[in-house]
Amino acid sequence: MFDLAANAKGITQTLLICLIVLTGHASEIAESTHISAGSPGPDADASPAWLAGDHHIHSRYSVGWNNDTNPPTPILGGDAIYPIAMNAVMARRFGIDWMVTTDHGGPNHSKVHLNHAYPELLESREVVPEVIQFLGMEFDTPAADHTSLIFPQTDAEIQDLVQIEATFNRRESWPVDPLRNTPSQMLSALSAMKELSAPPLLIAHHPSRSATAYRKYGMTTPREMRSWNDLAPKIAIGMEGAPGHQAIAQSRARFEPSKLTQFLGESRPRGIYGSALGGYPTMGGFDQMTAVVGGFWDSMLGEGRRWWITANSDSHTHWSDGGADFWPGEYSKTYVFALKTPDSIFAALRAGRIFVVTGDLISSLEFRASTANRTAQIGQSLSVQKGDDVKILMKIVEPSVANAGGFSPMVKRIDLIRGEIQATSSVDYNDENPRARVESRFELDEPRKRGEPITLSLTVKNVQKSFYVRLRGTNTYEKEPLEDLDGEDPWNDLWFYSNPIFVETL
Repeated sequence: MFDLAANAKGITQTLLICLIVLTGHASEIAESTHISAGSPGPDADASPAWLAGDHHIHSRYSVGWNNDTNPPTPILGGDAIYPIAMNAVMARRFGIDWMVTTDHGGPNHSKVHLNHAYPELLESREVVPEVIQFLGMEFDTPAADHTSLIFPQTDAEIQDLVQIEATFNRRESWPVDPLRNTPSQMLSALSAMKELSAPPLLIAHHPSRSATAYRKYGMTTPREMRSWNDLAPKIAIGMEGAPGHQAIAQSRARFEPSKLTQFLGESRPRGIYGSALGGYPTMGGFDQMTAVVGGFWDSMLGEGRRWWITANSDSHTHWSDGGADFWPGEYSKTYVFALKTPDSIFAALRAGRIFVVTGDLISSLEFRASTANRTAQIGQSLSVQKGDDVKILMKIVEPSVANAGGFSPMVKRIDLIRGEIQATSSVDYNDENPRARVESRFELDEPRKRGEPITLSLTVKNVQKSFYVRLRGTNTYEKEPLEDLDGEDPWNDLWFYSNPIFVETL
């Protein structure tokens, strides 16, 4: 095991490391702009606000492994290179209010978390107090791909993480134990999480990155995510709508031939989708499970499931250092409507008070459904009588300053998507909702200034069946998000998505 004292000697050394690394990014950060959180939306006098975050960030404790030893010895910075405080400093610079450090596991990695990563996280919280920093990990999910495991801030947070990682993480044991990589092991893990006094959140990472084709899923399947949500609906709450690793084109432009060629082959897909790791690309930077209207996400919502989407960086190594990544908040943001406290942010994530955006296309979203005397907002349910009319209000704000790419994109269209809700399907592999559709398209052709609210509305008359509504918008003219091309510049193809509002008939 590497020696913490030799690698991270308290706050002073952590700060020194951050300063050293920052000097290498002076040209990039000098032109960057802090995109602050948007207005609270529904109530101008309310304390909560839209707070930007990122729940999938790697530090230098996403280690490499020396396999010449038994057990393998962790190599500091082997898979991701930055100190936790460095990530927090850059997150703050790019307008992030909260973040989660999610390092990979491996043989006996729970000891790395306990003895090394967690002390550095505590230091980082002191060094960068403006960013609320949660403890988490990229869980090596039994019988599936990775997931974010996010723990609430409590006195027991590290003990809870170590307990789950040591007992259930599929790569923790040495020698390798094949019994750790089974669906039943994952259900046992969720059962153990439910028993904790402060249960964590679980969000599926890049869910169809290993897909071989459209609707031909790989390591993570609809059946698995349904089983997780069935067992622990307050823990297994959703999936990444937009994966990280979106800066491959920037890396190639700066480093040709790319440092990533050995890992990715000759392709440079967004999110590392459609590369040697998978066979189907992202669509407008979003996973096919999210981007396709009437697809998997709509199938979950059509069953009435509270299944949310997020977006993040999956930051390992910045593109200016030859990696595939943007800094936290530089390109993707997950906004939650909350007070700027750990408990409120955590509760907002669990409740789905979330919208996601790439390229700072918008910074605030008000989205609500109402009858004469009741109102519901993102993540909430509105109970109505059959025959009621429901008014849908949408208000967005585009930032008044340029994004981190130096652009000032403008929303060209907003789509209101509607799907009917029926009883939970008995077909656990279902990935379609034929009752989901684009209800209305709003073309935004009128001249306007960035920073000024754009308000739209419509009324759903004479409601007879339960339904949900969700929003998406884009700076493109694509009616539906297209498959992303090899080497595509992500700044030219931006989208935002809201989580749903449920309208349920009594």
